[in-house]
Amino acid sequence: MTKEINPNLTEQQKLVLFKEQTEPPGTSELNHEKREGSFHCANCGEKLFDSKSKYESGSGWPSFYESLPDVFETKTDYLIGYARTEYHCKKCGAHHGHIFDDGPNPSGKRYCNNGICLDFKPKKK
Repeated sequence: MTKEINPNLTEQQKLVLFKEQTEPPGTSELNHEKREGSFHCANCGEKLFDSKSKYESGSGWPSFYESLPDVFETKTDYLIGYARTEYHCKKCGAHHGHIFDDGPNPSGKRYCNNGICLDFKPKKK
């Protein structure tokens, strides 16, 4: 795993990606992204999600019902007093968000991702 920090990140991105903070809900432009394409780690560029798995969860953060295979590592987080599954980019270790069991079919999962941690790349025509 690469622990290098991309020098182009903003201070807010660094706080969320490497200090496990959370961006305010409803602030990400990616909440409204509906084009075909892919979502990548803002730090290392690793492709994490396909746009087909994105859905509107009403949570205030970009949400996905599945990630691409083998792109995340998880750990249990008790920061707010109960256990949550936190996920990090396997390539660079950057924190992205938490996984919940209240998502839609087919997985029933909700990857609740900080939008500031993602770069969207539209599908080339």
